[in-house]
Amino acid sequence: MRTPTPRKAPMRAIESASLVLEPQTATHAAEMFLVLSDPAIYEFENAPPPSVEWLRARFTKLETRASADGREQWLNWVIRVPASGLIGYVQATVRPDAHAAIAYELASAYWGRGLAHEAVGAMIFELVQHYGVRGLFAVLKQENRRSIRLLQRLDFSFASSAQRAAHPIEPDETLMCRDLVRP
Repeated sequence: MRTPTPRKAPMRAIESASLVLEPQTATHAAEMFLVLSDPAIYEFENAPPPSVEWLRARFTKLETRASADGREQWLNWVIRVPASGLIGYVQATVRPDAHAAIAYELASAYWGRGLAHEAVGAMIFELVQHYGVRGLFAVLKQENRRSIRLLQRLDFSFASSAQRAAHPIEPDETLMCRDLVRP
């Protein structure tokens, strides 16, 4: 059986009930720097960007929307609440096998309001409808209960041993997957 090839579609803005996901560009760097400077979002992951200039350079690189070899699509959206401004981002790396790694981050002031669920759900719909994605996965810290609950609400499950073997992770991480192909 031949594995489907994901479609290369131009990025577009995605509107949901209370959010707009805008294709991320370098022009978002200053406003996103403020969002990403929230220390609460780094309880489990990484560190804040060192400067607006660094973030602008990173966003410029991501505007290519593709890995250096052109095999992966890099899809990054900033999350806008129309009355409040930017509150975070969602992103997906779409692989040639029609599976995508997803990630997301919201400023802590917006946690617990259902906005992450809405934003990630809207991105998933876009990935299926416009990019031909057939499966999703996310890697996160085992202690990050908030993200585990979010992914479970979005029908992700903890990975099988075969899935974990295909996606090596650190000992303190967990892998969650969602198969979008239903029999």
